[in-house]
Amino acid sequence: MTAALFNPIQLGQLTLANRIVMPPMTRSRASQPDDSANDMMATYYAQRSTAGLIIGEGTQVSAMGKGYAWTPGIYSDNQLTGWRKVTSAVHANNGVMFAQLWHVGRVTHPENINGQQPISSSAIKAENVKVFIDDGENGPGFVDVVKPREMTKADIQQVVEQFRQAALNAIKAGFDGIELHAANGYLINQFIDSESNLRTDEYGGSLTNRLRFLDQVIGAMVEAIGADKIGVRLAPLTTLNGTVDATPELTYTAAASLLNKHNIAYIHIAEADWDDAPVMSVEFKQALRAAFKGVLIYAGKYTSQRAVDAIESGLADMIAFGRPFVANPDLPARIKLGQPWAPHNPETLFGGDEKGLTDYPVFS
Repeated sequence: MTAALFNPIQLGQLTLANRIVMPPMTRSRASQPDDSANDMMATYYAQRSTAGLIIGEGTQVSAMGKGYAWTPGIYSDNQLTGWRKVTSAVHANNGVMFAQLWHVGRVTHPENINGQQPISSSAIKAENVKVFIDDGENGPGFVDVVKPREMTKADIQQVVEQFRQAALNAIKAGFDGIELHAANGYLINQFIDSESNLRTDEYGGSLTNRLRFLDQVIGAMVEAIGADKIGVRLAPLTTLNGTVDATPELTYTAAASLLNKHNIAYIHIAEADWDDAPVMSVEFKQALRAAFKGVLIYAGKYTSQRAVDAIESGLADMIAFGRPFVANPDLPARIKLGQPWAPHNPETLFGGDEKGLTDYPVFS
């Protein structure tokens, strides 16, 4: 019934035991004040290491890249020490783990970035977008984002270098590879999508120009750690955090072609998964398959049967199950044996302690 999910698959130089992916999910439990991964996070990921591939939660590449309180970084020695605990625990259980590297761009508040003004492709405030802050006085809570400033060429070069260094840091911290977060309205996405990029230089206007920042970041990381250790997450139809593209099928098929030229290991597609969300057509998925020759991962409210169907159709190679992995540390076994999936507690998704993180039981 679910055999298609349990065939091994080659990902770069790695042979993965199955085609089930634990995707990146923000859990906001990094140690303070330095946003470091910790023992609690090591336990959490180790519990879920029967996934063919774990992609860690979004991890900021610099202090300016942070969008929410208590998310981890990967730019200081303390942060690398923290991540080594995590990767060692996952590898001890024969797991494979990539780090997801992100820069949130405009999706933040000065409180999260040492009082600075956020940066973005253009000086456009994301409307109706809130982020989580902890100012140390009024208690943690959600606040509106602020208007960013348009990045200069020097800013762009600096962030490209931050991504390059973060990729090196990830390998140094024991990760098997990295995923570039180019989805969900964060900085790379702010350059790609037409409605969030009003630049008039070589980083804006035409589709080629809007993809230039992505191209340069990937190029720098490929040079640093090798294409076989790199994946990219894209979200063609989501309008999260205010980024909208006028012609998403054209734009993201072009992005897939660009990434194919870099010969990276995989593309991870986040399908829009809210109620009445736009549905990715089979034709769009076929176009992405034609454009990109590496591994294609899809995520978005997949059931076991939908996952099997997607792999057997040839449109997907691996399937990521997000929130099911929160409450089901043994999700691959439950899928294989047809066991029910436990529901997660939404109250403990973000922030807190072990409760709602490491205390979900395996199936008995």
